[in-house]
Amino acid sequence: MSAKLHLAKPEDLDRLAGLVARYHAFEGITQSEDKRRAALQPLLEGTPHGIAYLIGPRTAPVGYIVISFGYSVELGGIDGFVDEFFIREKLRGRGLGGEVLRTLLPALADHGVKALHLEVERGNERARGLYARLGFENRETYHLMTRILG
Repeated sequence: MSAKLHLAKPEDLDRLAGLVARYHAFEGITQSEDKRRAALQPLLEGTPHGIAYLIGPRTAPVGYIVISFGYSVELGGIDGFVDEFFIREKLRGRGLGGEVLRTLLPALADHGVKALHLEVERGNERARGLYARLGFENRETYHLMTRILG
């Protein structure tokens, strides 16, 4: 199985929304289908705030990754945040996640992204190991804190 990436377009909404629904069910995230589609639509229409890629064959993707963009003076410019990264359960552990990131990291850098952040569950040693092998580092002096605004 190839981890080929396809930039998600408006015509991919149904495929992407289905994968996102699977990921949300797996993680216990509750969100209505309408809210999910409304959140995905701007990514597919070219918002400068983020991007979504389908993983694998475009007509039958096996996963997706969403990157949101921000700006960091400390890090020297545009930074990205892996918002969601999902590969179907039966295909995990075969190297697809690493292949996706090894493809995506230089492409983001070529487009001016200075840093990429991600969250990983503390107990997910397999994912933590993968991210460490790819050069991600834990920022021990920082804690990600979130306040939901609406």
